[in-house]
Amino acid sequence: MTPETDAASGAESLRSARQRVSRNAIYNLVGETVPILAALLAIPVLIRSLGTDRFGLLTIVWMVIGYFGLFDFGLGRALTKIVAGKLGAGRPDDVPSLVWTALAIMLALGLIGMAIVAAVSPVLVHRVIKMPAVLQPETLRAFELLAVSIPIVICSAGLRGCLEGMHRFDLVNAVRTPMGVFSFVGPLLVLPFSTSLVAVVLVLLAGRVVTCLVYLSLLFRAFPTVRRSIGVDRSAIRPLFRFGSWMTVSNLASPLMTTFDRFIVGMLLSTQAVAYYATPYDVTAKLLVIPGALAGALFPTFSAEFDSDPTRVRRIFGRSVTHIFLVLFPVTLTIVALAHEGLQLWLGPEFARASTPVLQLLAAGILVNSLAFVPLALVQAVGRPDLAAKLHMVELPLYLAAIYGMIEWRGIEGAAMASVARITVDAIGLFVMAWWLLRFRIPVKLLGGLTVGALLLFGGLSITTVGPIVRILALLLALGGFVIVAWVRLLAPEERMLLVSRVRAALS
Repeated sequence: MTPETDAASGAESLRSARQRVSRNAIYNLVGETVPILAALLAIPVLIRSLGTDRFGLLTIVWMVIGYFGLFDFGLGRALTKIVAGKLGAGRPDDVPSLVWTALAIMLALGLIGMAIVAAVSPVLVHRVIKMPAVLQPETLRAFELLAVSIPIVICSAGLRGCLEGMHRFDLVNAVRTPMGVFSFVGPLLVLPFSTSLVAVVLVLLAGRVVTCLVYLSLLFRAFPTVRRSIGVDRSAIRPLFRFGSWMTVSNLASPLMTTFDRFIVGMLLSTQAVAYYATPYDVTAKLLVIPGALAGALFPTFSAEFDSDPTRVRRIFGRSVTHIFLVLFPVTLTIVALAHEGLQLWLGPEFARASTPVLQLLAAGILVNSLAFVPLALVQAVGRPDLAAKLHMVELPLYLAAIYGMIEWRGIEGAAMASVARITVDAIGLFVMAWWLLRFRIPVKLLGGLTVGALLLFGGLSITTVGPIVRILALLLALGGFVIVAWVRLLAPEERMLLVSRVRAALS
């Protein structure tokens, strides 16, 4: 083949990989956002029908089901990484035994988790969770049903990990989207017959069973040799646990760093201060759906192609970070500029006065956190989850000490500052790891210019003493400047050509 043919083939391969990542990211985004819309519609009805106490318990049920994934010790993600790597290396015959080995381990872990939750349920119901005595018997039975669902949830995570390793995000989200909706709609179906929490959890458990069976059926259809070659590979146990154990460290540390701040705020200040702090945090955190969807699609691609084509991985890495910045920077800029007016319109003047600086700080932090999703996916996908886990282990005690002191100094605004500082340190560490693994030069001038420009814009637009009309005009001017910079420096030539052709097609 001639050099020109090789270049054309490489460009076409890169274009195909980008299209696959984009398509899978869209599948993930739909799978994440549709259940949120279902929740907005279902939750008011559930509160009115179940009552505040039962609905509060239902939110605990949803949270517990979401955290059951910790019992798999990261094996679901390990399956995605190893399956993608085997397929990328042209070794599909190794996949069936790997899948059955991991599922057997995950089933055993699920049964252990079931026993633990069943054993501690009476203590949680009668001593830990404060609830009316009349609700304790049905709550205990509901928690026992939750314990039964643990092995099912964990095995479902393993089956989903296999499909993601095969890049079948279409199949994954064809199941995850309706199941996410069912988590909120299922309890509504029970209401005409019963308001018992036991009936609600029983319906959710039935949905989880169906989900697991559907995932298994789709896996057999997508990879028929898994059904025909049932066996256990003992040599795969150690790599699975080595990868999964480090993933578990990150999975434990990250939620602590993202949720423990509100407990410290409540301990040092008041529950009212928790509301002023947690509401802006929850609003801005919704933006993480976008980088989360992209990172999920990038993970198997990085796993499959890091060893075989590192140049392509570098290009996909760089474009992914750029695209997240292009999408979320204008949104963040708008939130910072109009935070006070938005909060006042939504929650009233008192809430706006207390929460505006918190919302502005956390919006900037979420932007930085969004960019860090890509290097985190890379570090974990190439088999070095220990690097990210060690970073999180170092961050956790330092962050807890810092947030305690910052709250004592500046209240909830200090908590937001500590959170942004922790996110920034985490992002810098992950990017340094990613650049070291990929062995490519850091564009210092471009990054430095963008960082300084962003800080100046955020600082200028966050001044609430300036009238809203002036801030809106400044925002429009800043967005116009951003469009120019993005067009000249951030978009690749082929991306500019694609946008021009799309605009022309739309206008015609």
